[in-house]
Amino acid sequence: MKILITGGAGFIGSHVVRRFVFNYPDYQIYNLDALTYAGNLENLRDVEGEANYNFIKGNINHADFIKELFGIHRFAGVIHLAAESHVDRSINEPLEFARTNILGTMNLLNEFKRLWSSNWEGKKFYHISTDEVYGSLGSTGFFTEESPYEPNSPYSASKAASDHFVRAYGETYGLPYVISNCSNNYGPNHFPEKLIPLFINNIINNKPLPVYGDGNYTRDWLYVEDHARAIDFVFHKGGCMETYNIGGFNEWKNIDLVMELCSQMDNKLGRAKGSSEKLITFVKDRPGHDLRYAIDATKINEELGWSPSVTFEEGLSKTIDWYLENTDWLAHVTSGEYTKYYKKQYHS
Repeated sequence: MKILITGGAGFIGSHVVRRFVFNYPDYQIYNLDALTYAGNLENLRDVEGEANYNFIKGNINHADFIKELFGIHRFAGVIHLAAESHVDRSINEPLEFARTNILGTMNLLNEFKRLWSSNWEGKKFYHISTDEVYGSLGSTGFFTEESPYEPNSPYSASKAASDHFVRAYGETYGLPYVISNCSNNYGPNHFPEKLIPLFINNIINNKPLPVYGDGNYTRDWLYVEDHARAIDFVFHKGGCMETYNIGGFNEWKNIDLVMELCSQMDNKLGRAKGSSEKLITFVKDRPGHDLRYAIDATKINEELGWSPSVTFEEGLSKTIDWYLENTDWLAHVTSGEYTKYYKKQYHS
């Protein structure tokens, strides 16, 4: 079976690629990534020599390229993770998010439909999305698969639109899809623009820790390897034309998370207790900031047998350890040096 994984050099994608390459040696895994600032082939050094791993540099926004790629390889399965994903960037560059997250997804859908519309048997298009499409919760309640879509940022609006197009292709053309909407991920290889890796890097370098508003925004956190395992379960066991919510059963207010992170970092760095807390700086709030996300992951738990394997405190400790043991990686991505790895590996 040939499986295309888009965005496979990114944070979540690299963990999915690694899992599929090592767990399914009979599959041919094709990693398609444009290698923008968040895509890094250094994330996959341990799989690049495997016989069933193939890397393709390319952009899902280029329709002719996608058509040629599907024509050559005839992928039986697509696991679609490629996306612009940072809310702050979407506020400044909404059109870029629309191009990649909506039109890029449609390019993939069009070619998957063109290739297999006469025989859908054994085929699956898996679209990975976010819980942010549901908007914001109050102090109680959870997002379920039946929650209405109420996106509040250009990023979440673009992901909501791509979800709708995937469903529409299923209803209109019979395209066999599955969608999952996941909570916030954290773990190794995360580009340091999101909260946890950014703050780990800033604490290491004694830089301010910018906390939006009053810090009481609440998120459900999931360790990235647990998400990769969930994606494996959904791809292999999930029902066609179904949606699965994936969450960590693990809500934290931002300020409480930052305090836990500071405490663990002080301990691991041998600093005096409370040292890192002094770096916390409250900053002007982000426009359209959602108050709370919380996922009800009952469906994937009961139907597919998946549940998180680590607590947040355990996962955070493992994450910090990884960054402290991989300071070269962190230095490369923050300086842009990681781009040289692709040139060395593929253009020498």
